[in-house]
Amino acid sequence: MNLKQLRAKINNIDVKILNLLNQRTRAAVAIGKLKWQKGRKVYSPKREAEVYGRLIRLNKGPLSPRSLKAIYGEIMSSALSLQKKLTIAYLGPQATFTHEAARSRFGASVDYLSVDNISGIFNTVEKGYADYGVVPVENSTEGAVTHSLDMFVDSGLLVCAEIIVEISHNLLSREGNISRIKRIYSKSEVFGQCRTWLNANLPQVEQIEVSSTASAAMRAAGTRGSGAIASRLAADLYGLRVLSRDIEDASHNATRFLVIGKEGAGRTGRDKTSVMFAVKDKVGALHDTLKVFKRNNINLTKIESRPSRKKAWEYYFFIDFNAHREEKRVKKALAELGEHCIFVKVLGSYPCAVK
Repeated sequence: MNLKQLRAKINNIDVKILNLLNQRTRAAVAIGKLKWQKGRKVYSPKREAEVYGRLIRLNKGPLSPRSLKAIYGEIMSSALSLQKKLTIAYLGPQATFTHEAARSRFGASVDYLSVDNISGIFNTVEKGYADYGVVPVENSTEGAVTHSLDMFVDSGLLVCAEIIVEISHNLLSREGNISRIKRIYSKSEVFGQCRTWLNANLPQVEQIEVSSTASAAMRAAGTRGSGAIASRLAADLYGLRVLSRDIEDASHNATRFLVIGKEGAGRTGRDKTSVMFAVKDKVGALHDTLKVFKRNNINLTKIESRPSRKKAWEYYFFIDFNAHREEKRVKKALAELGEHCIFVKVLGSYPCAVK
């Protein structure tokens, strides 16, 4: 076929896609009404994971799984907005990696609420000003985000989903040429993650630390001769050029985020559970606790300790494992866990992130 014929073919396909999208949306809205009548939340992490998993299994290309997920993320986001206008709280300002993570999960059709700190996100969701919150919990190179972990000690919120975002650092500027940059803004951690590139390309340029990569982009947008190390989303929002992409030293730098809300997620068959506990003060207490998971054939994927802040040298332990709290073996393990601990709290079961 020639160019004209191919474009005509695309036009015909677009009409079919448009009709099918509206049919799908009407069905989703009808489901939302049924959920509303039964007092259930319209957003279902379980169903979302099922949709993504099924489509990725059926996909024969040339669309990549990432592209497919992005397309269907927006389709589901628009349907959700017609069922109920969701508000998602995130660690602001706009264009932070937490904002990027939230958008990757909930799409462009929901409302977003920028919050200044992690404790504020928990409070905003607990008081009902937002339906869900998105908080960072760990980075593949920097480790745990301890403030997020500490907030779970007293909060009644549950983890209902996780998001994994590959962190890409980019040099942004109003300037059209890297040679015109006299100063660079970013977070101290980001400067550390881009040290090799900076030493090789901008060794004499002043590095100015700010509170977030989004703040860095805002400053670079406001002054000539300035650059920022930030996300591509920041470049779009603040009208900056991307002078150099992917300047981070580590090629596999990712951050894991948790979605927190007032309800947990249903079982999908590919789930993760987060638990916190405090052990009794006796020899071998932690060893006895961890043996519980081995006996019940449960794979631990993370363990982290934090001071309790209530008594000196007393610690909470945070663990993640591959299974759902409703599974028989998990119920048995949690019951046994209580025999060795003075405190056990299940933070939530949720679908494993689609990577």
